[in-house]
Amino acid sequence: MKSDLHIHTNFSDGVFTPEKLVDTAMEIGLDVIALTDHDNVLSHQVAYDYLKYLKKTGCNQDLIIVPGVEINTIYKNYEIHILGYFMDTKNNDFQSMMKAQQEARIVQAKEILALLHKKEGIRVGFDKLKSLVAPGGSIGRPHIAKAIMMMNGTNSVTEAYEKYIHDGSGVYVQRKTVTPHDAVEIIYHAGGIPVIAHPYDIDIAEQVIEELMQYGLMGIEAYHRKHSPAMVEYYFMLAEKLGLIVTGGSDFHAPNPNNGNITLGKNFVPEWVYDKMLEAKKRLDISRN
Repeated sequence: MKSDLHIHTNFSDGVFTPEKLVDTAMEIGLDVIALTDHDNVLSHQVAYDYLKYLKKTGCNQDLIIVPGVEINTIYKNYEIHILGYFMDTKNNDFQSMMKAQQEARIVQAKEILALLHKKEGIRVGFDKLKSLVAPGGSIGRPHIAKAIMMMNGTNSVTEAYEKYIHDGSGVYVQRKTVTPHDAVEIIYHAGGIPVIAHPYDIDIAEQVIEELMQYGLMGIEAYHRKHSPAMVEYYFMLAEKLGLIVTGGSDFHAPNPNNGNITLGKNFVPEWVYDKMLEAKKRLDISRN
């Protein structure tokens, strides 16, 4: 099955609604998609309901929507993202983690906005920030950068990032998050498959992967747009050595700003990846019963 297992909607830092992503996935011939918003799972039901609506109106095209999430964590000053698939989103510990992550995002955003006003004279209202994400969605760096530009604080989103939205900025405040160990363990105990996302971004990736296996890590995202063919092979071999599955996706957020091309589904992911994920889920369910 042709799959894309790493996609963001406007419930985090993507620009497409869940409905638009479903339509686009069907148009380009995807069989399986996973909605993996940052610290947020509200897009799932919207997408499921829309798919039901399409079926009622005569659409005969099949599309499997995998419930997913991408948890932002910090460990040893590294930002480490943990993907989760097939977890029970009603699990108490999982819901508590979602609530804590959302609260931390709000606290961080308000502190940054206060410092922007105090130190730089740039006034951005929190309501303005909330309007840039779907109701209940995850506020993050992209929304703050866009809001700064919209209030004429900078000429572009890129400039906002360069001046204000980075760890060395005088107005930037690091978010307080769960650890990757907690994220993996909570996803695992909620019946989900925890996977380390785009390990290319982590200098200590191999060390972290081996640590997280003790908490239930089940996979490595080997296929990613940031990974060269050599990196894909390296992470594939590492997964094989450690007995982990591999996953992959486009990490789609928005059409290419230079040419408008949609990269959804464009990152090569072998068709057997989804099958192996299903097998891993079945093994996990059997071990838990």
